[in-house]
Amino acid sequence: MIYGECVRVALLTREYPPEVYGGAGVHVGFLVPHLRELVDVDVHCFGAPRSDATAHNPPHSLEQANAALTTLAVDLEMAAAVSAANLLHSHTWYANMGGHLGKLLHGIPHVVTAHSLEPRRPWKAEQLGGGYRISSWAERTAYEHADAVIAVSEGMRTDVLDAYPSLDPAKVHVVRNGIDSVAYHPVEESDALTSRGIDPAKPIVAFVGRITRQKGVGHLVAAAHQIDPEAQIVLCAGAPDTPEIAEETRQAVSELSQARPGVFWIQKMLQPAEVRQILSHATVFACPSVYEPLGIVNLEAMACGTAVVASDVGGIPEVVVHGETGLLVHYDENDLSTYRQQLAESINELVTDPARAKRFGAAGRTRAEQEFSWSTMAAQTVEVYRSVI
Repeated sequence: MIYGECVRVALLTREYPPEVYGGAGVHVGFLVPHLRELVDVDVHCFGAPRSDATAHNPPHSLEQANAALTTLAVDLEMAAAVSAANLLHSHTWYANMGGHLGKLLHGIPHVVTAHSLEPRRPWKAEQLGGGYRISSWAERTAYEHADAVIAVSEGMRTDVLDAYPSLDPAKVHVVRNGIDSVAYHPVEESDALTSRGIDPAKPIVAFVGRITRQKGVGHLVAAAHQIDPEAQIVLCAGAPDTPEIAEETRQAVSELSQARPGVFWIQKMLQPAEVRQILSHATVFACPSVYEPLGIVNLEAMACGTAVVASDVGGIPEVVVHGETGLLVHYDENDLSTYRQQLAESINELVTDPARAKRFGAAGRTRAEQEFSWSTMAAQTVEVYRSVI
């Protein structure tokens, strides 16, 4: 081991492969193998048993309880299980309290990675009800008592210090998300498209993400009424947060399909090989997020050689270079009609100029390879560990 045997990390996370549904799970899945080249890492996660992690689940008595309570039950199990570690590293509010309680119980440092912030996601009250107050409390408590906080972008660091002003700025470090440019790369195969009726020879505007307020899929569907009708709209969108947003999306996509041709809505979770195909053949990858600490999905698209049109929120401008790897659109929650119009206009700029889109895609691939290596991010993470042990 490069850094010696003295660091033994218990990494706490809700998501861990193969049970991954969001950016935090992607982050952990790629980070852990690189961390294990440097230090000992024991992963504690939610869900089904795995060979390379310890899985925890809430007791049967809480199966019908609010999701925030079942989460805290798993956190208690995690806190009890990490006594062999000399450092705890938690990811997302789902595991933050496990790290905080483990810190108190065992007297060991706790590092938090900030993937998102509950105060920046008020729409989660739709999903969790009163549990949102619990998740907000859990996150705040863990952050304010953490020995170090890792923000995944400079924008996220600013948000962390704004949301939790009592935090010592010296404790908040920036280690950006990475991308495995071997796992994500341009491919020629197209069966994942043709089997669904998508023509890889025609322009494609692609979206990949969960159906949640944060990802802004509703804005893209609304903007698509103004997108060049020659372009196919491919929405890889599933896992809705609530029945209400699921129904909203269904109605909006239905109206779009009636108004224009070439709308494809893929609601199932795709395998990475299928995602690579869709990203590689897309003319434009659209990221209409209203909140995004960094946006791993933009890195995935760039690594596949695809131009990106994205909102200028959070850490996205640290990934997508306007006029070089894609186009940024100003998001204003008080003027959504202008945002949607400009989103459509930016997408049309690239759909109607495929040579420019290809140049952006090639530049994005280079940027992903050179500036977002997971091995570099792992080494920077271990340096944060060293600062608190």
